[in-house]
Amino acid sequence: MPERNATIVGYGLTEVGKVFGKTARGFAAEAVRLAVADAGLSLGDVDGLFVNARTGTDLNLTLARTLGLQNLRLLSEINAFGASAAIMIAQASKAVLSGEAETVVCVFADDPKKQDTGGADAYRASSLTATGFRSAETAAGFTSVNHRYALAARRYMDHYGLTSSHLGAVAVSQRAWALDNPVAQMRAPLTLDEYHQSRWVVEPLHLLDCCLVSNGGAAVVVTTPERARDLPNTPVYVRGWGQAHPGYVLERDSDFGLVTGAAASGPAALKMAGMTVDDIDLREIYDCYTYTLLVTLEDYGFCGKGEAGELAASGALAPGGTLPTNTGGGQLSSFYLWGMTPLIEALTQLRGEGGRRQVREHATAIVSGNGGILDHHGTLVLATNSA
Repeated sequence: MPERNATIVGYGLTEVGKVFGKTARGFAAEAVRLAVADAGLSLGDVDGLFVNARTGTDLNLTLARTLGLQNLRLLSEINAFGASAAIMIAQASKAVLSGEAETVVCVFADDPKKQDTGGADAYRASSLTATGFRSAETAAGFTSVNHRYALAARRYMDHYGLTSSHLGAVAVSQRAWALDNPVAQMRAPLTLDEYHQSRWVVEPLHLLDCCLVSNGGAAVVVTTPERARDLPNTPVYVRGWGQAHPGYVLERDSDFGLVTGAAASGPAALKMAGMTVDDIDLREIYDCYTYTLLVTLEDYGFCGKGEAGELAASGALAPGGTLPTNTGGGQLSSFYLWGMTPLIEALTQLRGEGGRRQVREHATAIVSGNGGILDHHGTLVLATNSA
């Protein structure tokens, strides 16, 4: 365990969802300003900036210029897709503990939704021009992220006997949490019957198995524990982190769909934190699909392999359950800003700011990030007390 723990002292979240009139850079700049103000700091205090790259867009230097950040000692763009938020926090933690920087802001923003268009416009990138093994997948009909995750989910379901109702239980429990989240995009109650009635996207995935599409931005401020003592917010300590990058190729004997990078990154983060899964109060899990939440919980060790579906069906993950999970509604019902979605909710809960959805026991949290098609994984262990 590190002798000192880096500290998260502020976060900022813009309006999210169907929010038009701003670019990703505009959302990012707003999120940074909100986070710095929340921390009780000024932009002049920021000497490090990590930007979670969005596909096809260079944000780092242009964002620094937009914000007028002229004292940067650290500037980097990280692209492990949805795993990047956890990786940014880990890198920022190492930077402030080593003295490379004192106050580092980590930010992600996106603007996939376009006014007066359907949701499909959010998925502009096409795999039709893919090369290498991806071109073989495309020739077989795998032309979108949805196709590839459907393949993973189907393999998992066939191997472990998971049913569509198990997936639906995840969607229903996420929605129950979202009802008390004022920033959630989906705040109407959801029943299992309504889940089953939602249209297929790619079997076995219904529409309600898939994450939302959101415009917006989120940022987090990381500093030293010494600097945190002078700041106004309840400090959140970065107790542990881990990464894994399986980079799956669909080949014979691959365990694609059955095991994810969480099986390596989770234990690494917990070991660094000096904890086990029994010490964790909150599980904020990357849920781009209902399936990914279940397989991640298993790979972290919260239950055995093939058991998470029954766990969800029992109500354990829902409000009032024994394993509070994705307490803001997750990416399925709250908002989708890649790995910032679970991270922002973890900070909200750890600081005791969850309002009606606040979990009573909220001293520790595990936060997951999943990038690509199960290609990358990042895990954080956060706590309200230092090591």
